[in-house]
Amino acid sequence: MTNANTPPNCEKQPCHCPAWVGWLFMVIVAGAIFVLGLLFASVMERRAEAVKRAALFEIAPQEMDAEQWARNYPRQYDSWRATQNESFTSKYAGSGHRDYLEETPTNMILFAGFGFGKDYCQARGHWYAVTDVANSPRVNVNTPASCWYCKSPDVPRLISEWGVEKFTSHSFDELKDQVTHAISCYDCHDETTMKLRVLRPAIVDGFAKMGKNMDSFTHQEMRSIACAQCHSTYYFESGTNIVTFPWANGLSAENTEQYYQNDGFSDWTHPISKVRMIKIRHPDYELFTTSLHASQGLSCADCHMPYRTEGAEKFSDHHLKSPLGDVSRSCNVCHRWSEDEVRERVTSIQDKVREGRDRAEFAIARAHFDIAAAAEAGATDEELAEVRDLLRYAQMHWDFIAAANGMGFHSPQESQRILATALDKASQVRLTCSRILARHGYTDEVAYPDFSTKEKAQELTSRFATGIAPSLLKKQEPATELH
Repeated sequence: MTNANTPPNCEKQPCHCPAWVGWLFMVIVAGAIFVLGLLFASVMERRAEAVKRAALFEIAPQEMDAEQWARNYPRQYDSWRATQNESFTSKYAGSGHRDYLEETPTNMILFAGFGFGKDYCQARGHWYAVTDVANSPRVNVNTPASCWYCKSPDVPRLISEWGVEKFTSHSFDELKDQVTHAISCYDCHDETTMKLRVLRPAIVDGFAKMGKNMDSFTHQEMRSIACAQCHSTYYFESGTNIVTFPWANGLSAENTEQYYQNDGFSDWTHPISKVRMIKIRHPDYELFTTSLHASQGLSCADCHMPYRTEGAEKFSDHHLKSPLGDVSRSCNVCHRWSEDEVRERVTSIQDKVREGRDRAEFAIARAHFDIAAAAEAGATDEELAEVRDLLRYAQMHWDFIAAANGMGFHSPQESQRILATALDKASQVRLTCSRILARHGYTDEVAYPDFSTKEKAQELTSRFATGIAPSLLKKQEPATELH
């Protein structure tokens, strides 16, 4: 009996799907299983790669040869070898040769009578550390072994064997055959545990004088401190040539000034102004500690040795270089700007620091001539003692920024503040010298010589060094009597 609403001759019929639909469904399921299988295999492979494996080869104690470390750490070694590459350049940095005296002849006036007035070039990669210092015109028969201090892992080895006093008692040339390995693995890593460490006594002593123990630092802090053992300012202690960090009062420029005021040390006497000078050497760590990046917990390695991933292995890139050479893996980890915008922002900051640096160094250069002019006019050493002391620290503050890498970018605001201090001190010198000159009857402008090129500056500083300096006082016409 059919329902009244069912049309006549219409009964339910079974639904038949085409055969190809079943085959398609089976192929899709099989494909999905295959893809999931590949994904599972890949995940397991990556997990296996990520497991920290035991070293395949034992690294001998005090192993200086990076190739021996490469057997266990080939990726790190290959990236370290890339420090040979000299192709990167930016407006204020690079990995190749760059003559700072050619670019800024004023430096020759500031470093007159000192080695940096003969040769002052941009440092190349760690690969060239030994080669470049050995071939520097700054090196001579009187150069102490201390100038090898940060150039090779052979140095901490020799210090551990001999002691620091015996090491520094040698001359530079005497150790040429024993210092052969460029900066590499042993400088920063324990050969058994790979733990970051420092082996150079100066930084251990520097922290101790500030009441800090090396064992108290975290791994992240050590990613800066391993760099700081060489990228900090230092001097050679009088009488021993022991490398010493001037950190007893702290890390700031003012702390450093106070240290040298108390110590009375000087690197050389300037032949133009007769000022007992201080040379600041690359205070990168000191500046970095005042930066926003440091306050946020970043380390030197975060920017200069960014992490790389190959397969599932994550490691630090040992091709140490400017972050501008690899913006995507350094700056862009935190800053979501385009690479071009990052470079523009960095260069803009550096341009402003360079402007402040130029103003300070020009004022300091002229201040050296102002003091020399006052002496030529008859001023005594007693009269000039105060301005010489001021100029000593004006140039020290300027050099705190000029000697650092990065053109102030490690701490832009602190860099500008320090340069302002340098300019202020130099201006005080120049104003006081004009008064001293007036007391000795000279009221005209000082006859500043031309030092606008490296060649002119070289000739000028040579004349002062050999005692045949040009006169800095203009000939004044005698006063005419009125009748």
